[in-house]
Amino acid sequence: MLSIQIRPTLSADIALLAALEHSTSSDSVWQLELRRETGAVSASFREARLPRPTNVQFPHDPQNLLAHWMNYAVMYTALADERPVGYLCAAEREPASTLWISALVVALPRRRQGIGGALLEAAQNWAQQNQHRRLMLEAQSKNIAMIRLALKFGCEFCGYNDQDYSTQDIALYFAKRLR
Repeated sequence: MLSIQIRPTLSADIALLAALEHSTSSDSVWQLELRRETGAVSASFREARLPRPTNVQFPHDPQNLLAHWMNYAVMYTALADERPVGYLCAAEREPASTLWISALVVALPRRRQGIGGALLEAAQNWAQQNQHRRLMLEAQSKNIAMIRLALKFGCEFCGYNDQDYSTQDIALYFAKRLR
């Protein structure tokens, strides 16, 4: 069984974390359907299978980690065999007392081994210890693995923004009430 250690990120980790493969491949997406009727607009999402896998680019520049890592309320690094294999970045948002997870990355050969869930668990524990009421995370509509992880972790879909990412992808927001 893989032994995973989660700890606060150290400055020595940053270059290794920025060098991880941040993109992913997806065979499904959450497809947005907008309906405009007299005086009302409704939006719905459904998982749609793609005819072939698509490459999903990470919506943030990993090279900015060095410039921004000290600005996060919490940044955790996942270690396997004493080597960084993933990370999570989160900021505190007021007045809703929310810990907002903006990045969760796991090295390509280590995906689907429980590392993302361990990082989320560590962030949730930190949020609860710091009296936050809510955990929020964002995911691209094409990042079906992250969407499934959020739902498995007990988060519920709570909104979207189709103008958020420079990649022109739709940002989906998921929340989990902590208390």
